[in-house]
Amino acid sequence: MGITAAAMGDEVYFVFAFDALRLLVRGAYGEPATEREQEESTRAESLGVLAPARMLEEARSLGARLIACDTTVRICGFEPEALSGTLDEVMGMASLWRLTDGARILTL
Repeated sequence: MGITAAAMGDEVYFVFAFDALRLLVRGAYGEPATEREQEESTRAESLGVLAPARMLEEARSLGARLIACDTTVRICGFEPEALSGTLDEVMGMASLWRLTDGARILTL
C-alpha cells in the first residue's frame, strides 16, 4: 500500500517499532522466518512481486520516509544517531502523534 500511495504522490511514512525496527536495522526486514513465510516468499517471487525490503527501497525512492520513535529506538537498544541512513528520522512520540494526525494508518 505504501509504495502505491507514494507512486500516486501521497505523503507516506513507515513508522518502525520493536521487531520490525530490529529486523530493519539488521538488514533482515521482510525475510521469511517460518516455513509458511518461505513458501509465500517463493510464490511472491515467482509472481514477480518485489521482496519487502526492496519495496521499502522503491517507496523511499518515491519520497516515502522511514521513521521511528526516539524512545522505542532506545528501548530496542539502539542509539538514534547510529540509525542515520537506515531511518530517515527518529523523533519524539509527540512529533509522531502530530505527524499522523488525520492520517490513514495501516498496520501489519
